[in-house]
Amino acid sequence: MARLVMKFGGTSVADVDRIRNVARHVKREVDAGHEVAVVVSAMSGTTNQLVAWTREAAPLHDAREYDAVVATGEQVTIGLLAIALQEMGVPARSWMGWQIPIQTDSAHGAARILSIDGTLLRERLAQGQVAVIAGFQGIGPDNRVTTLGRGGSDTSAVAIAAAIEADLCDIYTDVDGVYTTDPRIVAKAKKIDKISYEEMLEMASLGAKVLQTRSVELAMVYRVRLQVRSSFDAPDQVTPAGQLPGTLVCDEDEIVEQQVVSGIAYSKDEAKVTLVKVEDKPGIAARIFGPLADNSVNVDMIIQNVSDDGKSTDITFTVPQAELPRAEDVIRKARNDIGYGALKTDLNVVKVSIIGIGMRSHAGVAKTMFKTLADKGINILAITTSEIKVSVLISSEYTELAVRALHTAYGLDAE
Repeated sequence: MARLVMKFGGTSVADVDRIRNVARHVKREVDAGHEVAVVVSAMSGTTNQLVAWTREAAPLHDAREYDAVVATGEQVTIGLLAIALQEMGVPARSWMGWQIPIQTDSAHGAARILSIDGTLLRERLAQGQVAVIAGFQGIGPDNRVTTLGRGGSDTSAVAIAAAIEADLCDIYTDVDGVYTTDPRIVAKAKKIDKISYEEMLEMASLGAKVLQTRSVELAMVYRVRLQVRSSFDAPDQVTPAGQLPGTLVCDEDEIVEQQVVSGIAYSKDEAKVTLVKVEDKPGIAARIFGPLADNSVNVDMIIQNVSDDGKSTDITFTVPQAELPRAEDVIRKARNDIGYGALKTDLNVVKVSIIGIGMRSHAGVAKTMFKTLADKGINILAITTSEIKVSVLISSEYTELAVRALHTAYGLDAE
């Protein structure tokens, strides 16, 4: 018998029929003898509607009341799922964040989990009762309901799995696992059976939307084994003992054969900023990036070109597209202090990345990437690297060509 956490997102609980489908998934695990806690999101579209209503009521609303409104979406889902399970003869009860309790900080709308007391949950699970828990929410130090921000239900599920010492945390979504790249672009993309926390964290932060970044970080810290599964698989499909139907996110020690490159990710959420004819002298980088950091603008790639005269330089960097207006405003206000000739921006760029823990022990991985792109006539605008990833910035018109070419170059195409 295992202790499981099963998490279902908004599309999986979009209506009552789908909630019944989720209940059948849960019943399958209960019938197999497992202790089960279920974490659910609001029904698809509900949170967006609740957010729209708060903004309609007042554009500059109280963040505490915003949380009181948007947290109600999950309350509806947990009640309906508990009812559906009871109708199937499965003992179940709903739990809101404050009832467990899930303690968070006071950052309403984007709270971080501080602690979870899993004692009562473990007692109820041991008695055979399924715990149906509202994701995305907790309770702050002021005794007010808090929400964890977009994608917070994944984070809730991982945190609860750690608190109750679960053997596995299944994240059910609309795909059946993590793929080597986006199957919509590369038809030969294949499902990855096992991927390390580090690789999944890089993939999530670099554009893969399967898992939320914070949830992977938390899983890595507490060594919670995650599995990405499809909620649209037949609920009566019992998984054979010892086999995992989705993608397992685990410690790299569990992965026997490590690919040099495990996946190709891309992100279109990039904006390129170039400062032309900046004086080339000590401290200039601090004058540019200091104000950006002070204004919470996240800078990613940075490249500097020195001019022929050696006196001036062009500095290029990237920021998330949503932060571009703020970045432009900050740079313009600091123009006298920085001293630059012109400010240029470009939204038609994309970041393409190769990820793999095998890169630690193999030389020439980046060379293959650069040669592959060069052979396709794709110009690289900027480069960043880490121990297990290489990212390049290219023109957005070459996105699909680059992803397909790299997927083939690293031997990731399905046979």
